[in-house]
Amino acid sequence: MNVIGIVGWKNSGKTTLASALIRELSGRGLTVNSIKHAHHMVDVDQPGTDSYKHREAGAREVILAGGQRFAIMHELRGAKEPTLDVLLARLGPCDWVVVEGFKTHTHPKIEVHRRESSGSPLFREDKSIVAVAADYPADFQGPVLDVNDVTAIADFVLSREKPPSVSSDTKPSDAQNP
Repeated sequence: MNVIGIVGWKNSGKTTLASALIRELSGRGLTVNSIKHAHHMVDVDQPGTDSYKHREAGAREVILAGGQRFAIMHELRGAKEPTLDVLLARLGPCDWVVVEGFKTHTHPKIEVHRRESSGSPLFREDKSIVAVAADYPADFQGPVLDVNDVTAIADFVLSREKPPSVSSDTKPSDAQNP
């Protein structure tokens, strides 16, 4: 699967860009999954609901399923936070995964940086940043893309697409093996 990350400082526009990129890639007929990393306590379940009661009762995983979607909630119960690689392995098949956050992981990333940002650019220290989406001409030694030009950003992302891997059960034709 192809993975591209969107990173940057708080309030730089990461979610806006990630959402726009997902919309653009999906609009081009690609299957896109996403992973959003949160540094704070995150809970998608509400106190008082049945699934919340199941989790609170001690269930390690709870699947909330309905006619339109399902969600799996997994309680870590003191275990270490899963790595990005572990989370990627849990996703279903897709063309692309857009990862928002996971700044310290080594997957290919696009940094969102704004002229008025209080933080210095991450690309100065992070060698896994492959492009910068900015509202100014950043001094990055690679592609600097207009943060508002989602079409160009999607084109850049797709230019990095890995070809599909060949199945190990594929046999060469007899013509290739005299």
